[in-house]
Amino acid sequence: MSHGYYSATGEEIALFEQAYQRRLPVMLTGPTGCGKTRFVEFMAERLGRPLVTLSCHDDLTSADLVGRFVVTGGDVVWTDGPLTRGVRAGAICYLDEVVEARHDSLAVLHSLTDHRRTLYLDRANETVTAPDSFMLVCSYNPAYRSSLKELKPSFRQRFVTLAMDYLSADQEAQVLMTEAGITRDVADRLVKCANSIRNADDVFHFEPPSTRTLVTAAQLIAAGADELQAVSAAVLAPLSSDGEINPGLREVAAASMAPRDLTASTH
Repeated sequence: MSHGYYSATGEEIALFEQAYQRRLPVMLTGPTGCGKTRFVEFMAERLGRPLVTLSCHDDLTSADLVGRFVVTGGDVVWTDGPLTRGVRAGAICYLDEVVEARHDSLAVLHSLTDHRRTLYLDRANETVTAPDSFMLVCSYNPAYRSSLKELKPSFRQRFVTLAMDYLSADQEAQVLMTEAGITRDVADRLVKCANSIRNADDVFHFEPPSTRTLVTAAQLIAAGADELQAVSAAVLAPLSSDGEINPGLREVAAASMAPRDLTASTH
């Protein structure tokens, strides 16, 4: 199954392929929603490898990654976790927002990220050596304001780091047209709106709107929604925890929308 359109922002495709050829782990960094997950899906399809995705969180344990003993039919049997299954299958294993995981949970990755390329299942008394086709990929947003967490330098230095960012205005508009089927004029207005908010980020103090939210707004517009209403619901409201839209933020957005929406927004 195709995972859709991907527009490169630099040399990330070639560098990812070179890392894969040399069996090197990769760390993707960049703002939320800039396309890190889409990029990994695209590369897995391009390389013809299965993809195992794990979303990291505070409660993620090493057992959640590698596996545990469970009771089945009265017997206690070992059950592989998603990471172990991915290693055995020679898949691309993608740990999304790895900074959210506990440091002790990430320790199991160390032996996979160096020359050993091996996963040690201590509880099962088994060693799993990764085939050449296996690749470990992690991602995180180093500028995420609501998190006080950070990855240890010793962990980061185990990876080839590919820094990603938002697309250029032209590329982002092309994504919106491809994903939602909207016209170029509408796509340009949505991108202008997003960039205005991103540039005012230091004033409003929130995570800037992602390409993902723009695609959602574009899909609402394609379904018949008013542009400003779509932007308010899909882009502006999610920026605050209670869904309330800052009046100044609404003004920034309205300035980028079609004239008919500016009139509508005053009523």
